[in-house]
This record gives sequence, structure tokens and C-alpha cells, in this order.
Amino acid sequence: MANPFAGEVTLVLDGQPQRLKLTLGALAELEATLQEDSLIAVVERFEAGRFSSRDVLALLLAGLRGGGWQGDAATLAAADIAGGPMQAAQIAARLLLLAFTPPNAAERRDG
Repeated sequence: MANPFAGEVTLVLDGQPQRLKLTLGALAELEATLQEDSLIAVVERFEAGRFSSRDVLALLLAGLRGGGWQGDAATLAAADIAGGPMQAAQIAARLLLLAFTPPNAAERRDG
């Protein structure tokens, strides 16, 4: 379903696979939600391990919206995420990585 070469990942939400992608609009929403003034600050926050479960949910929500999902934060917070919190955090990290990795570099990592 998801195309990693296009920066996409899949999250199974309430038993349904959903495509996540960090579009420019989704990234702008993420900056605002996390109250960061740049994309670099968002990435550094996650790289440094200074993120909370709310941050993971915000990143997943931005990715879901970028992938076309019509839900909201409350719906996501109440949803059953396959694999639980650890899987959610791993998918969020992968989403962020793919958003800032050139396609050829992603191919080398996955291969």
C-alpha cells in the first residue's frame, strides 16, 4: 500500500491499513502543533529523544492527513493501533526519516 520511495509508510488503525505521508502542508501542521519554528527544530527534537507520546500522535496525525485520512486528533487518540505504542513510535520515526531521505538513500537502507 505505502511507497517508501515516495516517503510513505503504513499504519494499521482500527484494523484498517492507512497510508501516511508528510506533505509540506502536513509538516506545517506538525510545526504548529509542536510549537516549533522550523522543520530542523522538529527533526532535532525527535533525533535528540526529546519527544512525548503527544508528539508521536501529532506526527502520526500529520502523516495520516498527508496521506488523505479525514479523522482528527481525538479519533486517532482513541483508535487501536496495531502493535501498540512501540509500533506507533517506530512508524512515526520511519515516517520522519523517509520525509528527509533522498529516494536513492532509502533504497540502500531497505535493500
